[in-house]
Amino acid sequence: MSTQEREVNRTLALIVIMVGVLMAAVDATIVVLALPEIERGLHVPLDGVVWVVISYLLVITLLATQVGRLGDMFGRVRMYESGFLVFIVGSGLCALATNETTIIAFRIVQGVGGALISANSGAVIADIFPREERGRAYGFNSIGYNVGAILGILLGGVIISYISWRWIFWINVPPGIIAFALALRVLRDSGLRERQRFDVLGMVLLGAGLFGVLWAMVRLATTSFSGEVTAALVGGVVLLCAFWLVERGREAPMLRMSLFSIPTVTPTLLAALFQGLANFAVLFLVIMYLQGVRGLSPLHASLLLVPGYLIGGVVGPYAGRLSDRVGAVIPATAGLAVQIAALLIYAQLHVATALWVIPAAAVVNGIGAGGFFPANNAAVMKAVPQDQFGIASGLLRTFANVGMVFSFAVAILVAARSIPRSLAFAIFVGSTHLSTGLAGVFATGLHAAFYSSAVFMVLAALLSATRVFRRGAGGATRLSETAPGRDSPASPGRPQSRSPARGRVRR
Repeated sequence: MSTQEREVNRTLALIVIMVGVLMAAVDATIVVLALPEIERGLHVPLDGVVWVVISYLLVITLLATQVGRLGDMFGRVRMYESGFLVFIVGSGLCALATNETTIIAFRIVQGVGGALISANSGAVIADIFPREERGRAYGFNSIGYNVGAILGILLGGVIISYISWRWIFWINVPPGIIAFALALRVLRDSGLRERQRFDVLGMVLLGAGLFGVLWAMVRLATTSFSGEVTAALVGGVVLLCAFWLVERGREAPMLRMSLFSIPTVTPTLLAALFQGLANFAVLFLVIMYLQGVRGLSPLHASLLLVPGYLIGGVVGPYAGRLSDRVGAVIPATAGLAVQIAALLIYAQLHVATALWVIPAAAVVNGIGAGGFFPANNAAVMKAVPQDQFGIASGLLRTFANVGMVFSFAVAILVAARSIPRSLAFAIFVGSTHLSTGLAGVFATGLHAAFYSSAVFMVLAALLSATRVFRRGAGGATRLSETAPGRDSPASPGRPQSRSPARGRVRR
């Protein structure tokens, strides 16, 4: 194959992967806009409708490493393509939901597809592109996310206003089918295969622990402390501690401990966690401010955030290319510092703030996110051995999603401190807004939430910056930031040589 043909194939493959990311981003923003209509259309109680979002994120969090392991065993492309099919089926089922139970159950199915797509997409990129080009590839991948977020806002507003909330799920089906067909034609498995075991016990402990803590936090947003809430919170924490202890002694754990011995991997994963914890809440806090304090509709509130997504998509490829040249530390840490500035701007919002401040802060936040994500993703995939790309990609998704899930819950909990809990929840889903007197109180209460997010973002930046001191410690780490053109050696304690895949997968 000539160099030109190889570049064309890589470009087509990257487009297919960007479509998958785009679909996931559309789903994330469009569902948030549709929460008031879902609440009314299916008669879902306020404290139940948020699980339409949380259940999806929680499933991806639990399955990310396990489906990444499936990719390492049976082919990352095959699992990525399977994700499209499951996501399409889950979307169709969500559109047919009839009550609270079915919409949440079908969102779980959709989450399984989302996990297969998101956990394996990073590994597929790492298989296709050499080390010195992965940052650029992840940068272009961020375009897919930002374009998807914009489309989710624009299409969501039109669909919810003029058609039906059910079409926010039907809209996933045609592009999903097209992307699946393109993936069959363009993508080929070329990574190493390795037989692995699944960690069912680890999944159960982590899932039950996260659910217990999240359920307690969501309940606290609508009720006060009770024995039931306390039991769920304490039980969740105990199960999470048990998960950590059990994982340390298992032969094939859900969290591959050997990866944490690569010096740059741990701070990179923790930076992703704290960045998700800080930044995912911003979308909801700003929308709550615009809907509750300023009285805007969900669509008008979301439109003010579009410039941030647009700029983030533009910055991503340049930041990714920069990380290929100078390493991940500078663009990732600088991106986090810029996001801190955005959070401090948001923390100054009050009842009479000019609305242009919102898109301005969103642009600042978009520049920071565009700098962080491509560099941080590339850092993980450059540091780990090739036969563990799937697990590493899933691990990165798990850490980021844990931050996102808890960010969502913290946003609700903090927002419910300054006004009656039921009223805060109604603002959150966009079904009401505040009177002038309560609006000022609520705006002041949101300041604490933004400052809390800024603290989490500072932690992410500090963790990201520590990688500059770790680059020289160990051969695997040196390869993670230097020596373009090579993949890092096997992680400590594992043999380096692997049997090659049995040919390319063709259909």
